[in-house]
Amino acid sequence: MAEFYQENTEFNFKKIGPVAFIVGGLLLVFILWSKLTVTIGPGEGGVLFETLGSGINTEKTYGEGFHVIAPWNKMIVRKVRQQSISDEMNVLSVNGLEVKVNGTIWYEPEFKNLGFLIKTKGEDYERELLDPAINAAARSVVGRYTPEQLYSSKRDVIEQEILEEVQAVLKDQFLLVKRVLVEDVKLPSTIVTAIETKLKQEQESLEYEFRLAKAKKEAERQRIEAGGKAAANDIISKSLTDKILKEKGILATLELAKSPNSKVVVVGSGKDGLPLILGGSN
Repeated sequence: MAEFYQENTEFNFKKIGPVAFIVGGLLLVFILWSKLTVTIGPGEGGVLFETLGSGINTEKTYGEGFHVIAPWNKMIVRKVRQQSISDEMNVLSVNGLEVKVNGTIWYEPEFKNLGFLIKTKGEDYERELLDPAINAAARSVVGRYTPEQLYSSKRDVIEQEILEEVQAVLKDQFLLVKRVLVEDVKLPSTIVTAIETKLKQEQESLEYEFRLAKAKKEAERQRIEAGGKAAANDIISKSLTDKILKEKGILATLELAKSPNSKVVVVGSGKDGLPLILGGSN
């Protein structure tokens, strides 16, 4: 019985041994392959961490696609396309009123300097760089304006000023800020009501001034028109002499005389010596 068991065990070992060796070899190849290769996706970039070297390799940034690396190294992959983050900040206006500002910022890391960015600021460089820069710029810019200016017409100016300040803070930090959008400025409800009332009163005042100016222009137009008519009548009156009137009367009498209607014309019997026309019938 023992001899049978021993022979059977030897047979199984001889049969299973090569299979186990092949499976183990394939598993080892798979592990090595996963360590040797890396695929960088669309809009991403990679930097190599050299375990046996000096750490982050700042000389080269790997682009999209398939790459082969040493199994003891590590590829750090980060997005290098344009990205955005949004945040709500509590800041103070120029008169000390607390204001909530909702904003979005668009940014992207410099592709060729991705290694320097990660080496100097770490993989979480958004938290290390963007958050402090945005908050500092928002507080600085919003603190220059009154609540009325923040509520109404200064939104685009504020956006540009915040963008310029953030870009100045992040200069030479290998992180590009493309745009800042101030989506909403929230003021206390009592302040909003007061501002809206003031704006309404200003609008009504401007409307009244417009109607008043329009009425003055219309009165001036009528005065000028009346003066023109009076001057024209004066000129006509001065030009109508007795001789001209008589001549006009004679011409009119001649035209009436040509009419087929019967009539009696008494020459020299009218006022001022003009012909006198007596009516007739057909």
